[in-house]
Amino acid sequence: MKNIILFLLFIAAFTSQVQAQGCDVDDPNDTIPAPKVKIFGYIQPEYNYTLSDPAESTFKFRRARIGVRGRAFEDWSYYFMIEASPFIGGVGSAYLMDAFVTWDKYNWARISAGSFKQPFGLEVATACNALITIDRAIISDQLVVPQRDYGVSVFGGNINTRFTYAFAIMNGHGLNEVDNNNKKDVIGRATYKLFDFMQIGASFRYGYPKLNDNESSRTTYGGEVLFNINNLHIQGEYIYDEGAFDPGAEAGCGSEPLALGEKRAGAYGMIWYDTKWNLQPVFKYEYFDQDLDYKDVPYRYSERMTVGLNYFFNKNVRLQVNYQANIETVINEDNDKFLAQIQVVW
Repeated sequence: MKNIILFLLFIAAFTSQVQAQGCDVDDPNDTIPAPKVKIFGYIQPEYNYTLSDPAESTFKFRRARIGVRGRAFEDWSYYFMIEASPFIGGVGSAYLMDAFVTWDKYNWARISAGSFKQPFGLEVATACNALITIDRAIISDQLVVPQRDYGVSVFGGNINTRFTYAFAIMNGHGLNEVDNNNKKDVIGRATYKLFDFMQIGASFRYGYPKLNDNESSRTTYGGEVLFNINNLHIQGEYIYDEGAFDPGAEAGCGSEPLALGEKRAGAYGMIWYDTKWNLQPVFKYEYFDQDLDYKDVPYRYSERMTVGLNYFFNKNVRLQVNYQANIETVINEDNDKFLAQIQVVW
């Protein structure tokens, strides 16, 4: 019984949707004085099998990350993380993913500067080692681009407050490069817990993504909802995006970038349940329209259903198994996928 209770508490921590600028977060209830240092990280070996003709299969790493965070002084903390997987970011070698300094004297006005996640959307804000499915939704990987960037942000609230917000001014061009124009992107997100079991949120972005172009802009809106009803969890998001985009930008977490029209949008809904046997069944449905101005055009509209099962060996080791049924509405293509991933965190 004790093990079951501990497991459910662990699940509750995950299903509160750990949201952060990076992959590891400070506990707002932590009162250990400075200086303090924490080494953290996780690895995600993975197997992919594509039901194409001919079939394709491969072993790989999804993510392999290690970092350090700590408190240098009473009101100053730091965070530093390296991505070592050659399959994320397209650089083929280890690189600096997150690195920021935070002044956090006031809970409602904490300020960070450096490289970190864009504060847009529930799924992007969820730490990569706490995702319910192996892949994020298509809209999260294609429309919230770049997912990480350089800039400055101010944010307030935490998991203990009903309201949270985040506002950032960022380059808009992603990691490992300086800005590609003289304009900056403005991104913001706010959430409110209507009830103990229901949270809603909204996100906004306005930026200039094109090379040496200070005129062509991009505007993105997002809405989200999360229900935590005892062991049952329901999550959904809608994102609308219009205007210019950078065709050379990296999609999220190693995904292939898709061609986009002037207006694009999509959504997903996901439901999962925490059982007493350390098993977590999950179902996810999503759609993505790459160009809202054209209908019945091949490879411009897609739907996906993901059926999955997560098994927690303990709080540090998790196995995820997903089957992705990709649905084309114009030209059918054999591209369903089976994915299996083992994750170890420390």
